[in-house]
Amino acid sequence: MIEFRGVTKQFPDGTTAVDDLDLVAEAGHITVFVGPSGCGKTTSLRMVNRMIEPTSGTILVGGEDIMAGDPAELRRGIGYVIQQAGLFPHRTVLDNVATVPLLLGWNKKQARERAAELMELVGLAPEMAKRYPAQLSGGQQQRVGVARALAADPPVLLMDEPFSAVDPVVRESLQDELLRLQSELGKTIVFVTHDIDEAIKLGDKVAVFRTGGVLAQYDEPGVLLARPADDFVDTFVGRDRGYRGLGFLSSDGLPIGELRTVELGSSLRQAGVREGWSLVVDGERRPQGWLHGTELPGTDGVLTADLLIPGGSLYDSDSGSLRSALDAALSSPSGRGVAVDGDGRVVGSVGADDVLRALADARRDGAAA
Repeated sequence: MIEFRGVTKQFPDGTTAVDDLDLVAEAGHITVFVGPSGCGKTTSLRMVNRMIEPTSGTILVGGEDIMAGDPAELRRGIGYVIQQAGLFPHRTVLDNVATVPLLLGWNKKQARERAAELMELVGLAPEMAKRYPAQLSGGQQQRVGVARALAADPPVLLMDEPFSAVDPVVRESLQDELLRLQSELGKTIVFVTHDIDEAIKLGDKVAVFRTGGVLAQYDEPGVLLARPADDFVDTFVGRDRGYRGLGFLSSDGLPIGELRTVELGSSLRQAGVREGWSLVVDGERRPQGWLHGTELPGTDGVLTADLLIPGGSLYDSDSGSLRSALDAALSSPSGRGVAVDGDGRVVGSVGADDVLRALADARRDGAAA
């Protein structure tokens, strides 16, 4: 657990970066600091490992005052991931990851074995071990940075906008990887971002800072979206917060409708027997795309992938939310979202009207509670 008690940071020029911060980041959870530039979120993070020291107040890590011991010793027990990874350019990937264990006195063989384990954990192929940072993509470098931060198995991990320098597709992949790792490792993570969507996706709790280093609201993401504390939070979270809030509403009980399917490789004559939309699946009933019967080039030959229309997002009926169900329905060319099971096999369809009815039911049940 990380606890801020009345923490203030004022710089010599009189600028107050953090103003009387009281906050508890729970052990084993991801706490996200978010806000506009100059709001004190990075300063707050860097005070935890004494890269910046507080002007007043107390910060406790695991119940211990951070100011009571040696800063270098404190930092060896806290993982730290920064933007663009901050790797040593003259060291191989393996030796970059092994840095902290070597500083802690591990022998080189043990440190490199640990580094190899962590490379696998974060999704880096073994053949990358002998490469240098300049030979890696931005996303691969960030994975090395995460592995290095985890090398000594620290209970606390600080992450300062680690994914902001990569493209949106890689960024989403890294976010998913972090959530996967957290489900396995259960670290106490403080994550800084300026992106509210990233904060909502990753955070068990989200702290919104306003300019001047004042904490505006600290809540679970669903509460933040549904009940912003004031106009500043409302504006910062964004006008589409109602839609994003659907991500925190369970889709239990959402009806799954029927869906006409046809298998890839079947005859065009069979595929075009009926007009309208059909979902094309492979031999294991995994969706491949859509087909509209009236748009077939003819009835000779077989159904091939080049004839398919992209299918939009999928709704996981085992663990999906109302947001994922609605997105599947709205992004589908047929107007019916594809519902799949945990293995990605088609189980049926969902419609936007069904989602809206489920939302109305959820609101009615919430009001009655």
